[in-house]
Amino acid sequence: MIYPVWSIIWPYFIAAVAASYLIGSVPFGLVLTRLAGFGDVRNFGSGNIGATNVLRTGNKPLALVTLFLDGGKGALAVAIGNAYWGSEIAIVAAFGSLMGHLFPVWLRFQGGKGVAIGLGILLALAWPAGIAACLTWFAVAVMFRYSSLAALVAFATAPAFAWWFADPQTMEFVAFMAVVIWLKHAGNIRRLVRGEESRIGNSSQSDSGRQPDRQS
Repeated sequence: MIYPVWSIIWPYFIAAVAASYLIGSVPFGLVLTRLAGFGDVRNFGSGNIGATNVLRTGNKPLALVTLFLDGGKGALAVAIGNAYWGSEIAIVAAFGSLMGHLFPVWLRFQGGKGVAIGLGILLALAWPAGIAACLTWFAVAVMFRYSSLAALVAFATAPAFAWWFADPQTMEFVAFMAVVIWLKHAGNIRRLVRGEESRIGNSSQSDSGRQPDRQS
């Protein structure tokens, strides 16, 4: 068996993490809402920079663009890593882009919750598993109209999809990603239990009675 020489490959790992972190750290929700004249999206609803909170501005096309761009930056990082250095670096790039989105240096490490970028990463790593997770998200969202619940269920099942459709290394990373995303949704879980979570389509005014929860 041939083992990789760490002294040779470590620069590629560091470069992959750094480059993918920068790709993932682009806050599309914040940038797009400002360009569209809505101001800082962190002043709406939950205070989050993701597509669900962008939807609370009332601009559905803008939320959809945010969703695709957030997912696309994760997929792009994985695709570049895989194209130039192979599957192992692709997973390293997936990790870097996820961390960039969750903890962007430009926003004092207060980023999104990782749902859209997580789905984009999964689609790029193992597209059948990614499609299964997306369909799970959509089905739960349609039935219950809670974006957070749909995300929690989609990522709870994602490791099983990855186990079925991908290799063990990918499955392990997807399991790690699912844990991180669940932790980022701690506030949403509390609100779901209390029956206080905002449903999909609610405007920012619907949430005006509570303070933004940027940590959840």
